[in-house]
Amino acid sequence: MKKLLFTLIVSFTVISFSQEKKDSIPDKWNITGKLAFVLNQSSFSNWIAGGSNTVAGNVAINYDFNYRKNKWRWDNKIISTYGLSYVDGQGVRKTDDRFEYNSLLGLKAENYWFFSFISNFKTQYTRGYDYKKTPILPISDFVSPAYWSFGPGMLWKKSDDARINIAPASARLTFVSDEFSGKYGVKEGRNSNLGLGFNLSSYFKFSIMKDVIMENILAMYSDYLNNPQNIDIDYQMRFFVKINEYLSTNLGFHSIVDDNASSKIQFKQMFGLGLNYIFHKR
Repeated sequence: MKKLLFTLIVSFTVISFSQEKKDSIPDKWNITGKLAFVLNQSSFSNWIAGGSNTVAGNVAINYDFNYRKNKWRWDNKIISTYGLSYVDGQGVRKTDDRFEYNSLLGLKAENYWFFSFISNFKTQYTRGYDYKKTPILPISDFVSPAYWSFGPGMLWKKSDDARINIAPASARLTFVSDEFSGKYGVKEGRNSNLGLGFNLSSYFKFSIMKDVIMENILAMYSDYLNNPQNIDIDYQMRFFVKINEYLSTNLGFHSIVDDNASSKIQFKQMFGLGLNYIFHKR
């Protein structure tokens, strides 16, 4: 209950900021893409305090293609990230790996409200390992796990940068390979699991001050068929501080609560200087 209350407070706080934005939903197709490369490097030579030489790089793609015609709205968003690091004595390890595709179809009802149908798919590209255990064990792989959620609902949308969707009867399929059967909520001997539950998703992006953009992505899911009190939460918060047309400082925070994947809250944080390429087409 505390986790649910916290995330709802975050959502409504973000809504209060967004109320000041004008209705800026574009006509027809509005396509925006951002490609960012973040590099971190540290090197030591005769350094008394110690340290290991490290090189790390991260590539992120954030792609939106939204459509508007008469009473119809169709929002699509792709988030793709991949990162590697090299540390002396440890070799190459993965630091980031995510692919997510969101599609939201809406038919205008009244004011900012729409009848909607949501589809969300997320997975990773390559094999993941738990380096804390000896021997090192694989814990995930491509499309293992993979999650596909879909269902009808109601959408509140003020602009492409401010929307909330509520889907009270949303299906969620979880996929795993034979190697990971019995994990991530999938029963032993099976490769998939079907859930039915409540899904809330929201997206808010706004300017905090000049050249400082904050982006918030929240997804919550409660499975009616399996421990509905255990609410899955996926929250991403990113800051983009513009230096010039091609350079920015990027700060990202990602938190996941999923009892089927881990009994602990998952956290990920990234900070670095990014080289960006942005394109926009209407």
